Formats: sequence, C-alpha cells, structure tokens
Amino acid sequence: MKVSKFGGTSVANAEQIKKVAAIIQADPTRKFVVVSAPGKRFDSDKKVTDLLIDLADAVLNEKEVESKLDHVLNRYKEIAAGLNLDQTISDVIEEDLRVRISKDQSNMELFIDSIKASGEDNNAKLISTYFTSIGLSAQYVSPQAAGLVVNDYPERAMALPEAYENLSNLKKTSEIVVFPGFFGYTKDGLLRTFDRGGSDITGSILAASVQADLYENFTDVDSVFSANPKVVNSPLEIEEITYREMRELSYAGFTVFHDEALMPVYKKGIPVCIKNTNNPSSPGTRIVAERKGKHRPITGIAADSGFSILYVSKYLMNREIGFGRKLLQILEEEHISYEHTPSGLDDISVIFRSHQLNPEKEQRILTRVIEELHAEDVHFRHDFSMIVLVGEGMNNNTGLAARAATAISRTGANIEMINQGSSEASLAFGVHKSSENKILRELYNEFFAPATVR
Repeated sequence: MKVSKFGGTSVANAEQIKKVAAIIQADPTRKFVVVSAPGKRFDSDKKVTDLLIDLADAVLNEKEVESKLDHVLNRYKEIAAGLNLDQTISDVIEEDLRVRISKDQSNMELFIDSIKASGEDNNAKLISTYFTSIGLSAQYVSPQAAGLVVNDYPERAMALPEAYENLSNLKKTSEIVVFPGFFGYTKDGLLRTFDRGGSDITGSILAASVQADLYENFTDVDSVFSANPKVVNSPLEIEEITYREMRELSYAGFTVFHDEALMPVYKKGIPVCIKNTNNPSSPGTRIVAERKGKHRPITGIAADSGFSILYVSKYLMNREIGFGRKLLQILEEEHISYEHTPSGLDDISVIFRSHQLNPEKEQRILTRVIEELHAEDVHFRHDFSMIVLVGEGMNNNTGLAARAATAISRTGANIEMINQGSSEASLAFGVHKSSENKILRELYNEFFAPATVR
C-alpha cells in the first residue's frame, strides 16, 4: 500500500492532472493521493497559493475583491474544462471560497490560513471528481472529517498524537482517498496550515498513520541531485539516501523535500521515494533508514541564504556562568529561533534566519545585550549563506574539513563560521551570500569531480 503525494507543478493544469491519474491507474497499491494547490504552469506564472494570498490581502484591506476572486476561480475553471468536467465542481469551489472570505477576520493569521488552505482543499475535490469521471473509484476526504488534529494557535502547527490514530481508520476505505495537503484542524475546529512544505508533511503524516509500505513524493525532477543543478553543471543523481542525510540537506536548502516532513515516516521506518510526475518510470531517489553503499564520504552539498549573525564580545565571557543562557533568553523573548552558536573565550556569535528580524527588533536586542549583559561590543551582520556538506560516511574519513576549507580558500572567499554536527554527518560553513555559488561549485569539484573520487 502506497501513499502518493503530488506537488504543485504536478497538478498545475489539466494535462498534469491527467498524468497523475495515469500514475494512479498504473498501480492499484496507490490507495492514498495527497495533493497540493495548483502550482506554476510556466516560469512567469503565479501559483494558486499566491493568488489566494492576494485575495486574502484584498479582503483584509477592503480592496477590490471580485477581480482577485475571479483570478483564482478562473484557474480552477480552466482545469475543469481541460478535464471535461461540468460546471458543478466550479460552482462548489466558488461557494467554498465565498464562505471563506466572509469568515471572521479578527485573527488575521488564521483568516489567511483558511484562504490559503482552500488551494489544496478545492484541488482535492476537483481531482477526486475527475478520478470518478474516468472510472476510478475515489473519494475526497476532508482533514477535519478524517481527524487530522493539530495543536492550538499560536504555536507552530503540528499534528497531535491522536491524529495518527484517527487517520489510521482510512485503511478501511475501499476507494482511493484523495486528501488535501498543507492543513489540519484544532480540537475547536480552527483551520491551521503547516509550515513550508506543508503538503509533504501531510503526506508523511498520512503514510505513517496508515502504515504504508512506501511514501511516494511526486515532483518535477527525476531524483534528488548531489548539488543544486541550477548552480552546478550536471550534478550526480542520488539513488539512495538516509533519512538523516535528507533532513540535513533539506534544512540547508534542498527544496525538493522539506526536513520536517521526514519525521513521521522516519519514526515508523517507512521508506520514501522521490519521483517525477513527468517521467514516472524513472526509479527516483529512495530515502531509507540505512543505505548499503557508502562509496563517497559526501552524499550532497547544499546552500541556503537569508542568514544573519549577532556578534557579542565581552572579556572573560567564558567564565561568566549563565551568559549564553541569558543571551539566548533575550532572543527567545523576541521570538527568534537560532541555528548555530559558535563561541570563543571572549566572544559568541548567534546565527539565525534573517526573516525573523526587523529594525525595531534589532535595536531592542542590541540595547538589551549592552544593558543586561554589559557586553563590550554587539552588532548584527546580514546577507550570509550556510553551505552544508552532508554524508553518513564523513565520520570514517579524516581531513574532510581541511579539504573543504582549502577548496573554499581557492575561491578567495572568507569563512565566517565552521560548525561540525555532533552526529558527524554534516559540516557547515557560514559565508557571505555573494560567494555562495562559486563556493558551491568549488566544493562540488573537490568532492565529486572524477579526479578526486576516493
């Protein structure tokens, strides 16, 4: 039994949805289908989710709403027409959206969540209708009806333990289940969306709940690559990768599969396969608990930008009990989560994602660190990238950090931070964003070019 999740590009238009149907028809073990909202049809196109955010903004700010609503509805109408569906499903979608935009707006975030989630929800209804029209025995299942229960606002949305038990009942369903990704409901019935990669998270939760034999994640690439193919020319394809390696690479910028989505299937030991909707015969990349081949110490290299560094210096900081805790508490009270904290005798750096900052917040932090911790120097630096080398074989190889640092030095770039994970499966370098691509290419040449294969 398989759970198959299809991303936005896989369900962007009628032709893509026909491919999805063919994939489901080709394998009767594909009993659960999790879908995203329609994605981009071409590079300059807008995702339906972005159109829905525009719609929510128009409602909240009392702008012209009907034209924004029409943009969304026309995308679904175009898909329905391409699938030879009658007007009924378009009417269902329009009624759903009009109900959503008339809901309570007192909590802006929850209101926007409800509007955004309609992208997946209505696409699942449409795809289920199409499946039925071509003779597939299928039904749309609502996350609320199925019991995908999440925690209360304002904490980050996560499935509660009882959600898995509730969803396990879907195993009894004889029909193909078409399930919308990206959202769940609190016990009080409030809709909440998951973080980035939310449909991946839903697919993983569902796979774990029904104890699937395989969780397939269909996207628009044949496999996961060892480096970003937009930066590195023809990088190696990864045939098999461990959960831990994939989580590390996803965290560091591999957008094909988000790190949080792996945890539910990891806990249940369910393998994952990344496959291409446009080339379903390709074997794809398998994500497993342990892999047989460890020929290379490095499995992949990832880079992600949008990091800032808070630098704090104080003489004999290392002897002051509680200094680090107090510093991190200041950040906690400003609702900032951190990624790395490299430190020395008299100084410490805290690295976190820049989107959590604004000028007012930065100034409050600087003032508090000076006044409460009596720091001698404190300042922010921005526009940094994290480049991460990942591989289960790293802990059995010596000199990898030296090789990586030497490769980076050949680019003329400066290393701001080095951090080796305690698992010894990853090695991270903080560098200025302007050097990101050339460093990525040089590291790839060092560890993957034929002349350097060990």
